Amino acid sequence: MSSGIFKKALSLIFADDPSDSLRRISKKDRPLKTLTERELIELESEIGRTVFGPLPANVVRREFFNLDEHTWIWHEEIKVSDGTTQQITTRYELQPRGVLKVQPGPKYTYLDGEELRNLVLATKEYYERTTRQLYGHDPQPNRPL
Repeated sequence: MSSGIFKKALSLIFADDPSDSLRRISKKDRPLKTLTERELIELESEIGRTVFGPLPANVVRREFFNLDEHTWIWHEEIKVSDGTTQQITTRYELQPRGVLKVQPGPKYTYLDGEELRNLVLATKEYYERTTRQLYGHDPQPNRPL
């Protein structure tokens, strides 16, 4: 997928610059400056795991967070029928060509269609929730609540 198509797809969902909503709030804009970046990621992940609703019965743990300006992480631990737990971590890398989905195996694919749309909607929801709940700002137009 070309960069132009990717930006157009995002612009259909985001009113302003589409790539802004996929980026983390910079450290200088954070009201929680005393926390480390790792602590902030953990707090954001607590919010991010709720974006997809309640955990299904077989899901032991779920994480969804923005690692850096170009990387999103989805991690799940699932209890399977034999009682063991399987873990899968998916990394989504924002690239000029599109969103690269990286999974164990290694398995690399560029997102398109419904999967791309779902990720963009999830990142938008994540951005709105973390901006409001954690950083105390209204994401549109980013003014204090």
